[in-house]
Amino acid sequence: MRIGMGINYAGDFSETINNLLEFEAAGLDRVAVPEAYSYDAVSQLGYIAAKTETLELATGILPLFTRTPTNIAMTAAGLDYISGGRAVLGIGASGPQVIEGFHGVKYDAPLGRAREYADICRKVWKRERVEYDGKYYKLPLTKEDGGTGLGKPLKLINHPIRDRIPMALAAIGPKNVALAAEKFEEWQPIFFHPDHVDAAFGEPLKAGKAKRDAELGELQISVTTALLISDDETAKDNARALVSHQVALYVGGMGARGKNFYNDLAVRYGYVDEAKTIQDLYLDGKKQEAADAVPDDLVRQISLIGSASEVKDRVQAFEAGGVTMALATPMDVDHAANVQQIRLLKEMIS
Repeated sequence: MRIGMGINYAGDFSETINNLLEFEAAGLDRVAVPEAYSYDAVSQLGYIAAKTETLELATGILPLFTRTPTNIAMTAAGLDYISGGRAVLGIGASGPQVIEGFHGVKYDAPLGRAREYADICRKVWKRERVEYDGKYYKLPLTKEDGGTGLGKPLKLINHPIRDRIPMALAAIGPKNVALAAEKFEEWQPIFFHPDHVDAAFGEPLKAGKAKRDAELGELQISVTTALLISDDETAKDNARALVSHQVALYVGGMGARGKNFYNDLAVRYGYVDEAKTIQDLYLDGKKQEAADAVPDDLVRQISLIGSASEVKDRVQAFEAGGVTMALATPMDVDHAANVQQIRLLKEMIS
C-alpha cells in the first residue's frame, strides 16, 4: 500500500505547496487535488508539477460532465507531459446538485458516459484518429447527429509521454463499481469499510473483473481516510469527531431522501437504522445530533486513527481489503506534526 494525500480547496496556496514539499520528502507518493465547484484542479496540479519531483499528480476528481471526453484526454496528456509522466486522471459523475446547479448541464446517464470517456481518452492518448460512435458521444459529429457535417476525425498533435495514463473512477454504486473494475486502472470509493467489502461491493467487483482487459493489470483501489497515530485519547476523540461530521454530511445531507448514494452505502454496510436516523436529523437541520448518531464502529473502521498498534491493525485490514493507495489526511496539531504522521505511516507499511 502506498500513501497519498489530498490538499484543501482554499487557503494560502503558496504555503500549501511549500508544505507539500516536506510531505514529499517524508515519503508521500501522491497528491490529489479536488475540484467540485471550487477552483479547477488542473491549474493547481500544473503548479505542483513544477515544484515537485516524485509525487504522482491526481485529479481527485474531475466531474466528467464539465468537460468533453477529448478535452479531458488533452488535459491529462498535458499534465502528464509537464510532470514527466506523473499524472493520474481521476474522474467521477459528481451529482445533479453540482452538475445541474452549478454547471447548468443535464445530469443523465453517468454510467454510460463514464464508459465512453474511458474509451475516447485511450484513443486520444494512442494518437488514433478519434472516430467514435457511442450512445452519448459521436466523433466527428455528423449532420445526422446535429452537426454541420464539416467535422474531421483528428488525432492529438503532440506525442504523449504515455499512451496509457492511469484512470481512476470514483464510484460507490454497484453499477459504477462494476464499471471501474472492468474499464479503469483504479477504483476510488469513499468511506471504505474493509470488513464489509464483500457485502457492499463483492458482486459488482466480481462482475467487472470478469470483463476486465488483461492490459489494465490488477485493479488498484484508492481510499480516502483520516490519519492520526497517537496515544492522546483527547486528540483521538477529536479526530474521530471530525470524521463523524464528515460522514453525517454525506450520509445525511448529500442528496434527498431516497436519492443519496452515500446513505445507500451505509445501508449496504449494515447500518440500516443508523443511516435513516442520520439523514432525518441532518435534513431537519440537527447537524450535531446527526454526527453524534454516526456509529463509532463505522468511524473507527474507515479511518486510521489510534495508537500505533491500532493503526497498524487498520492498515493490515485495508491491505487485506485490496487497498493499494491510502489517501490519508493527517490530523495532528500543526504542519510539522502532520509531516511526522506521514513519515510514521510510511514506516509502518514499508
